[in-house]
Amino acid sequence: MAASPATGGGARSCETAEQTREWMEAIASFLGRHRPLLEAHVVNFFKDRLWEMVDADWMECLRRESVESLLMLPSGRVQDHWPSSLQEFILTARSLVLPREQKTPQSFLPNSRVASIGTVLAQGMNTKKKHEIEALSGMVDAIARSRGAKTVVDVGSGQGYLAQALSFEYQLAVIAIDASSHHASVTNTRAERIKKHYAAKCLEKQQFKVPRTVTCHVLSSDTLAAVALDACQDDHGEHVTETNNCNQSVPQIGQPNHSIPQLVLAGLHACGDLSVNMLRVFLSCEQVQALVSVGCCYNLLSEDCHEVTDTCPGFPISKAAKSSKLVLGKSIRDLACQSAERWRSLTKEMALQNFDIHAFRAAFQMVLEKYFPELSRLSPSIGRQGKALRRQRLRKEMESHLAMGKVDDLSYRNSKEQNMNTDGSLPTEPTASKGAVECCSNELCTGDTYSTSAVVGSSISRVNVGPSDTNLDECCKFTLFKDFTISGLGRLGCGFVEDVNLLEIWKDVQHFIEFIGPFWCLRAALGPLVETYILLDRLLFLQEQGSAVEASLFPLFDPAMSPRNMAIVAWKLTGDPLEPSHDMGMYKRLPSSSVPLSNKC
Repeated sequence: MAASPATGGGARSCETAEQTREWMEAIASFLGRHRPLLEAHVVNFFKDRLWEMVDADWMECLRRESVESLLMLPSGRVQDHWPSSLQEFILTARSLVLPREQKTPQSFLPNSRVASIGTVLAQGMNTKKKHEIEALSGMVDAIARSRGAKTVVDVGSGQGYLAQALSFEYQLAVIAIDASSHHASVTNTRAERIKKHYAAKCLEKQQFKVPRTVTCHVLSSDTLAAVALDACQDDHGEHVTETNNCNQSVPQIGQPNHSIPQLVLAGLHACGDLSVNMLRVFLSCEQVQALVSVGCCYNLLSEDCHEVTDTCPGFPISKAAKSSKLVLGKSIRDLACQSAERWRSLTKEMALQNFDIHAFRAAFQMVLEKYFPELSRLSPSIGRQGKALRRQRLRKEMESHLAMGKVDDLSYRNSKEQNMNTDGSLPTEPTASKGAVECCSNELCTGDTYSTSAVVGSSISRVNVGPSDTNLDECCKFTLFKDFTISGLGRLGCGFVEDVNLLEIWKDVQHFIEFIGPFWCLRAALGPLVETYILLDRLLFLQEQGSAVEASLFPLFDPAMSPRNMAIVAWKLTGDPLEPSHDMGMYKRLPSSSVPLSNKC
């Protein structure tokens, strides 16, 4: 009999700084006890015999479970016949996770409204993006009106979907900041087309403002504040596009300037440190009255591992987290992108394909370890950008092999030129644009970059595929593993190698493949817990300002549709700007005329 999925959060609260600190301490203690599992790389699963680091009773139990049961581990569902220690691990992890069930903006601000985006404004958006834009734009509008602000700075604006919704549906002035000039061009072209549509259907002559776009690489909170204030100072509602070199003379933060309006900072999945820089600008800039930010890409955060530095890291940022001994690192931060909702929505077939892919990559690591030991020690990346194409190919090949009832004997030429393009370079696979692929959409990604897209030819001289009397399913998987290896070695530019015995390696690992699914699901169960700690660190950073700031975490999106669904919503209760102190990242209130542009942590 199975218990229902835990909803997360338990009886814990983060309404006060003290409650948030206690929650974070509980998470840090739990993660500390399971550090080896957190740090494990699935690519080393066979090489380091990673299944042995997990309680043997757990693995023996889980290897017998259905795929459907494994996929529910990150959601906190346990079975009564499981070892009590395993049940405690799953339930405790889930109890420490932030509740993620979507809430409406009206539940946060009763007077808010969420406008339904029409077909013209929604052009180019997929269902997920439309859902996010409708919810976020309604929340931003409600916060702006509650603070008396009529100008919004959209940070990391991309193709301008949020900016245009705020401009045309809510009649707010918007400054759209993005690092890509192409995105600015798309935003402007799209905005002019939408403006004509709204003007045509409006009975009265109404002046529609289009978002003002600014192209700038925001590398610090200083840059973000300076660019935003500079754009606002000269904003008269006209359509303007500017490329900002971020070095020009700009108004000092906090310097009295009546031409700059009250601002709200907004960000939809602003990557890495950009979301954190928004928090710092919110605190230090007098004109910024409120903030609504949904972050993503935790793997791209800079992390202060307690060394002396003059930079402002993206993690940790709160005083309590900085004094903690918890260090994450890129691999663990990447794990924070795992979504319990996405895991439980997978079909059995999709899950098995993902487990097989992890097995192929781990077995490939054994090939590198045996035949290319120097390369193996470098932890090489063989690409991730073709994941969708790779999975389609693997699925089609598996279906083809099963239909034929046999395994084709693929031959590979010896010449290294077969593995070259006409210009002498190694073949590459198509690169997906950011517009087509969401930053944190790889919910079953291990955090280790690799790809299995086919490469024509190989630098391998002879691949010993072994006899053909293996059972059909294993033959199919072995053929896919062989293709994976040929592709991987080709992408790494490996030279002439004789007698790479792939069948020998496959036989060595195939008896342990059944442990990969349980192992990866156990590790994925810790992902939402890591994300919770990162989000609470950001919330506590604002709560540590005392009575000057009101801040909350709010589940704005449907987590099954948009896994990064937690918004940080904050506003100031006084008009005084805040300056960071240099020791612990805390802020202190200053007279408005004395706040400097430089924001040291």
